[in-house]
Amino acid sequence: MVLDSFSVRIALGVVTLTLFALFVASYRRTRSPYAGWWSLALLQFMLGNTAFLLNGTSAQHWANPFGNVLVVAGAFSVWAGARTLRDLKAAPWQLAVAPVITAVASVLESPGSNVWSGGFVYLAMMTLGISLAARDLWFIKATHSQVHKALSLAAGLLAIYYLGRWGVYALQGPDSESFRSYFGPGPSGLVSLVLLVTVSFSMTTLSSDQLIKGLKERATKDHLTGLLNRGAFLDLASTELKRLRANESGAAIVLADLDHFKLVNDAHGHRAGDAALKAFAEACTSSVRSTDLIGRYGGEEFVLFLPGATQERAQSIAVEISRRMASTEVPEGVSFPTISYGVTASTPAAPDLTSMIEVADAALYSAKAQGRNRIVGADRLQAATIADEARS
Repeated sequence: MVLDSFSVRIALGVVTLTLFALFVASYRRTRSPYAGWWSLALLQFMLGNTAFLLNGTSAQHWANPFGNVLVVAGAFSVWAGARTLRDLKAAPWQLAVAPVITAVASVLESPGSNVWSGGFVYLAMMTLGISLAARDLWFIKATHSQVHKALSLAAGLLAIYYLGRWGVYALQGPDSESFRSYFGPGPSGLVSLVLLVTVSFSMTTLSSDQLIKGLKERATKDHLTGLLNRGAFLDLASTELKRLRANESGAAIVLADLDHFKLVNDAHGHRAGDAALKAFAEACTSSVRSTDLIGRYGGEEFVLFLPGATQERAQSIAVEISRRMASTEVPEGVSFPTISYGVTASTPAAPDLTSMIEVADAALYSAKAQGRNRIVGADRLQAATIADEARS
């Protein structure tokens, strides 16, 4: 028995429209990128299947390729949404290639008289898009709900189904009994209908997870520079220093201050000052390892925690940061400030993070007193001496 493809597509369209309305409402509330991509995918699936309903009419010559393109675009929108859960982005060209190839293949195979125009390419692109989504869903970090594993398996099963459609289409053609019975529009629409309903329940969980993660990031990140804020930096650095001391390893602290920063704001406005702060943040992130911590300590003052680094290594990183800052392109008529640094390093028997920062702060005070635009290093015993000398 062959399923009535028209009735299945009508049911699929109604369910898709309902889910689309629900997820648009969810996106407007949460602004979750994943909910946004899933809403776009549902819209593309709905419009694509609506276009397929025009097969057999005078509009088939344009509706059939249009439907193929939209459904393929929907599959890749699902993939783009899955990538946002890994804090990754799909480039526009990556999302455009498959629909464009599908459009060309569909147009070249007489879409006015052939309801399966471009079918070979269409099924291949669907298999690819859904497979990519399944892969990215599987590799989401464990901080997210484990529901992503079930979603990955569901997407993987759908990809296998489309791979089967593609294989039977290639070997036997769309008019074969096997294809019409198991892989034609009716059966595939029914499979898609069941998966859409099942998967959409899980999508709500993932969208909520993404919202919670975003709120946590906003609570720990400085809104202007994207670096850790002071509280988050101190918490993370304290925890890391305890771990290092337990392993008899050390670390270095770098305090940095943008020289005469107020003059930049006074002379060129806060936009120029913000540009300088963001440029310095970028110089820092480009000069350190992914395991190092960088925070905005307050105003124009920044702090770096460098696990395993010696004082000499920390000072060379400060030199590199200044070099990158000096080579940054600046707005016309604006000069970015130079930087003063205070640097210290710990030993396995070193005091806590607060004491290290106090030593680095004393060294930074000395750098400013000596004329700024320089790096001063100190250990705990030297800190009091150089601070007294700087104040004298």
